[in-house]
Amino acid sequence: MTIRLSTGLRNDILNGGAGGGVRGAFAGGFIYIFPGTQPASPDTGATGTLLGKVTVNGDGSTGLNFDAAVNGVMSKALAEVWRFPGLADGQAGWFRFSEASDTPTVTSATASRMDGTLGTAGADMNISNTNVATGAINTVGDFTVTMPGA
Repeated sequence: MTIRLSTGLRNDILNGGAGGGVRGAFAGGFIYIFPGTQPASPDTGATGTLLGKVTVNGDGSTGLNFDAAVNGVMSKALAEVWRFPGLADGQAGWFRFSEASDTPTVTSATASRMDGTLGTAGADMNISNTNVATGAINTVGDFTVTMPGA
C-alpha cells in the first residue's frame, strides 16, 4: 500500500488549503478508478481506461465530502453513500482522489490529488468488487485519511 500526495495537496496541507487543509481541498471532489499500477507521482496525468467515477450515490455529479477529523483521522461523510457505476470492464488497480475542478488525466503540480491502491481488503481503498463491469454498481464502504502522530 502506498498513498501518494500531489505537490498541490502537500502545499494545501502546509498552507491550510482551500477552506481548511485536506478536508477543504477535497470537498466536493471525486475518486477516479483505473486499472493497473498507480503512477509514481499524482502530479502525472492518469493513463489507462477510466473504469469508474465515485460520487455520492453514484449519480455521476455530486462530489464527495468528509466529516471533521477526530484524533488525527478524517472519514468520509457518514451521511453520504459513495458509489460508482462501471464505465468500462476491467480490473481496478488504483484510485485518484481529485479536487472538484481537477482533470485527473492532465499533469499538474498545483491540483490537490491523492493516489492509492485498490482492493477488496487490505488496500489503501477497499471496494465491494475489483472486477468492474460496465453498468455494475460498486460501493466504497469506508474511506479514512490518517495523519501520522507524534
